[in-house]
Amino acid sequence: MTTKTTSILVLLMIAVAVIAGALLWNQLPEQMASHWNINDEVDGYISKFWGVFLMPLVVLGMFGLFIALPNMDPLKANIESFRSAFNLFILLITVFMLYIHGLTLAWSLGNQSFKMSTMMLPFMGILFIFIGYLLRQAKRNFFIGIRTPWTLSSDSVWDKTHQLGSVLFMVSGALAFVGSFFGGMTAFWLLFVPLMGSTLALVIYSYILYRSETKA
Repeated sequence: MTTKTTSILVLLMIAVAVIAGALLWNQLPEQMASHWNINDEVDGYISKFWGVFLMPLVVLGMFGLFIALPNMDPLKANIESFRSAFNLFILLITVFMLYIHGLTLAWSLGNQSFKMSTMMLPFMGILFIFIGYLLRQAKRNFFIGIRTPWTLSSDSVWDKTHQLGSVLFMVSGALAFVGSFFGGMTAFWLLFVPLMGSTLALVIYSYILYRSETKA
């Protein structure tokens, strides 16, 4: 997918989200739910203005960074080699964020028969699986991927770390997807423990690879 096509689709989705919020304005409460705890209970609220417009603004800001930062990278030629996959990631993260926004609007309108975790986790699982795919495609750069001092210092360390990272993130995504069927603490552990464990393991692994390479 080209950057131009990605940009058009993302901006169109943001516009739809803003228009939808504006059309629903009179039906929404003055205080909207903004956060759910581990038991799927609302424990945070936000004013209607920010409830309607904050997420589209956040997505717009993220999109701006996703477009601008790679162009500032000294290794931007490497990014171009997997730009199509990165553009798909931009599109997927936009869909995910605006999906959460849609759930929040639905909840505030009184449609509260669903559990937020049950609705979120399958999509989060898919997102992590795609991140695993993206990691396998990524070449060394300063903005996208597993950026440790050791991966950034060596193409070999970068490639090997990202090959393992691809597998670990896909497994984490699959576990997050499974967790959506359980909810509560089970879903929490199946989401965060594999993700945090994978992140820590990859930092350590990249250091070990670098030390092995520099000693050779």
